[in-house]
Amino acid sequence: MNGGPGHGPVMVLNTNTQRQTGREAQLGNISAAMAVSDIIRTTLGPRSMLKMLLDPMGGIVMTNDGNCILREVDVSHPTAKSMIELARAQDEEVGDGTTSVIILAGEVLAMAEPFLRRNIHPTVIVGGYNRALQEALKICESIAIPVDVRDTAIMGKLVESCIGTKFSSRWNEKMVQMALDAVLRVVVDVGGRKEVDIKRYAKVEKIPGGEIDDCKVLNGVMFNKDVTHSKMRRRIENPRILLLDCPLEYKKGESQTNVEITDEADWNVMLRMEEDYIENMCAEIIAFKPDIVITEKGVSDLAQHYLNKANITAFRRLRKTDNNRVARASGATIVSRTDEIQESDIGLGCGLFEVRKLGDEYFTFLEDCKDPKACTILLRGGSKDVLNEVERNLQDAMQVVRNVVYEPKLLLGGGCTEMAVACGLAKAGLKVEGVMQWPFQAVGEAMEVIPRTLAQNCGVSVVRQITKLRAKHNSALAAGEKCEFGINGTSGEVDNMKDNGLYEPYAVKIQTIKTSIESACMILRIDDIVSGSKHSKQ
Repeated sequence: MNGGPGHGPVMVLNTNTQRQTGREAQLGNISAAMAVSDIIRTTLGPRSMLKMLLDPMGGIVMTNDGNCILREVDVSHPTAKSMIELARAQDEEVGDGTTSVIILAGEVLAMAEPFLRRNIHPTVIVGGYNRALQEALKICESIAIPVDVRDTAIMGKLVESCIGTKFSSRWNEKMVQMALDAVLRVVVDVGGRKEVDIKRYAKVEKIPGGEIDDCKVLNGVMFNKDVTHSKMRRRIENPRILLLDCPLEYKKGESQTNVEITDEADWNVMLRMEEDYIENMCAEIIAFKPDIVITEKGVSDLAQHYLNKANITAFRRLRKTDNNRVARASGATIVSRTDEIQESDIGLGCGLFEVRKLGDEYFTFLEDCKDPKACTILLRGGSKDVLNEVERNLQDAMQVVRNVVYEPKLLLGGGCTEMAVACGLAKAGLKVEGVMQWPFQAVGEAMEVIPRTLAQNCGVSVVRQITKLRAKHNSALAAGEKCEFGINGTSGEVDNMKDNGLYEPYAVKIQTIKTSIESACMILRIDDIVSGSKHSKQ
């Protein structure tokens, strides 16, 4: 920061500001990204390790879910933070492949380090990476396998590949069936396109106690509520269900209101008016002869009395989300005012209503529904930690099924697709002119990190297995055939993935490759890190 001849140094930035520029910043970014990918490298594949994380409150999380681990880890380096965002973006977009995306991004960045040391400009490297990305997507498109969503055998294999790498793989068949049932139940056709809203309509209820074998997907919904009055019926077959969004109690003034009464008889008149108001509301409900009334707001004692007298079971203060699920499952419509109820609003789709006690609490079950478009997944297990991990695994599995419903194409797992892309890029790289050829082929080498890590986690001779796999893919590519070989995640040997039934959704794999290469390009273009930016004035 010299100010020219004859002048002292001119300080532009604040003296407290730390600044990394040029090569130093780029190499620092690469090492930070590699450090993040090393944290979760051991959690890839069926032979993966678990991580135990302690949060500041003293709680423990045990998991091998990439996104969950990185969410709990506290990092200070800005590039490491942006890598963690990658896992979150991947989880929100496709729900699986969070570990792969971080490992791949770290490896792609590591491949750029020798180029930077040779003074190749980052823009040239980024250009090569982008061309390689387009070529990789074409290769994936050419080897994709179309699939029918209703074909339970192949869909089961697909979900098994997803859950096989997780903690709950011991109950594979159970989990696979639950994920398939839950997702296919909430699929609805909206204007010719399929819509799958797992978050809203496939609710997971975790209840400690019981066995993992007791887990099931209900053919209907359940919620954690008991009837409002002890005399009301707790079991009804083929109930008529009415859903409300209004309180069954006297309307209080919006603001604070004072009423002055001059005559004591008026007091009784006022009370009577309140009672008449509630009686009128209940009469409007009773006229439609429902068996169950569920409202999102309160139910006064008087309303309970009238409903109980009419042999109607009532529930109050149900969450909006639960009410929406009940509406989808039973075919009822949520009504906002009692004077607007119509016969078509009554839900007739539920086969059995019952209040059951699980553990210490009462739960309401609405089961045996005819064609429910919402469901509840009931998870039972030994402890909270086990249930939380099973829930995370089940969410991943459901996201996988959802992706295939949206885009019914599959790719082979076990590093088979990555190796096919690696060999394809090595061959296509020969046609790229100039310096850009190096980064183009480097992406291909980086792709091999997935099968390599799978073999490493199995504890086999990595070099021997990867060389064998590469030779198989190269010979298939030369013959113009599809190669179906990958690393068997359990034994670490080279094996046929199609025979083993190891599939992954096309959408997940494409998203993983896109996200990792694009983020690597973005991080490479950073040549200046300024920390200690000015604080907002008090």
